[in-house]
Amino acid sequence: MPHLLGVEWAPLNIPLARRLQTLGALHFFFITLFTPVLVLTVPFYMLYTVLWPLIFLYGLWMIYDWNSPKKGAYMSNWFQRQRIHSWYANYFPVKLHTTSDMPEEHNYLIGYHPHGIISMAAFINFATNGTGILDTLPRIRFHLCTLVGQFWTPWRREWGLLHGMIDCSRESIKHVLEHEKKGKAVVLVVGGAEEALDAHPGCHILTLKKRKGFVKIALQTGAQLVPCYSFGENDIFNQAENPKGSTIRQFQTIMKRVLGFSPPAFYGRGVFNYTFGLLPFRKPINTVLGAPISVTKTVNPTQEQIDTLHQTYMDRLHELFEEHKTKYDVSPTTQLVIN
Repeated sequence: MPHLLGVEWAPLNIPLARRLQTLGALHFFFITLFTPVLVLTVPFYMLYTVLWPLIFLYGLWMIYDWNSPKKGAYMSNWFQRQRIHSWYANYFPVKLHTTSDMPEEHNYLIGYHPHGIISMAAFINFATNGTGILDTLPRIRFHLCTLVGQFWTPWRREWGLLHGMIDCSRESIKHVLEHEKKGKAVVLVVGGAEEALDAHPGCHILTLKKRKGFVKIALQTGAQLVPCYSFGENDIFNQAENPKGSTIRQFQTIMKRVLGFSPPAFYGRGVFNYTFGLLPFRKPINTVLGAPISVTKTVNPTQEQIDTLHQTYMDRLHELFEEHKTKYDVSPTTQLVIN
């Protein structure tokens, strides 16, 4: 691989399969990072053209469709099975490993760990068929949770809803899990924005000890809890050193309180170089879906019941990590840190 000015450049003779995988990565980043800028600026230009009625019509549609992120979305099997999702999954590659059956007579609340910088594998595994989940667990309908603000962006909100994504509010999660028809699974990235700040390569640090709201919802709805861990999620980007107490960490914490998400200072690789850019590094991610934890529906759970189930969940997650870590290039001495 040629080096010039300290940059490792990609060779010209790259196989077509790898170029398609890079296209899959570019597709995701265009949707998530650049589309919001376009759809929030282009309409101002359209106001001064003959296309201005489209803005008005979309505004009416958005008002009519406003509650869809809280009402289970409207997932499309066709959207989830688009070939570009498989290209994106193979870019790393991302692989999904199930350890137990998930009978369709139950609903499930899946806790996804770790958050990583952007929760790449969570989207690939549970909002698309990139790793074949629609064929592996064909009778379970998965809904990946994301921030409420993600559904304020025109056009991209419909893209998310067609992939079955819902907002992460209590109302939204309970709507899915309390549905009369069973066989539904909500995937929640429990650690959230705070955990993203600890997403450094080789680190396995979770924000979980005080995150008990999802456990309460599981009890109230009777949904079975499922621990899920993605080995490699933290390895696909480099993040600036930001230990707690540092200036950069304090700034990130303040921004998280203001914006609702943390702005991690990260970098990956580029399209034509392997040294810097916004694309993730090509490193494998192995997502292990644990065995469901049986939950008895309790409409008004006590704090003791919540704490007991929460501890059981953390124990099962720790066991899942220990059982599988050495299979996926994690040192036997590496410990899972739960804050």
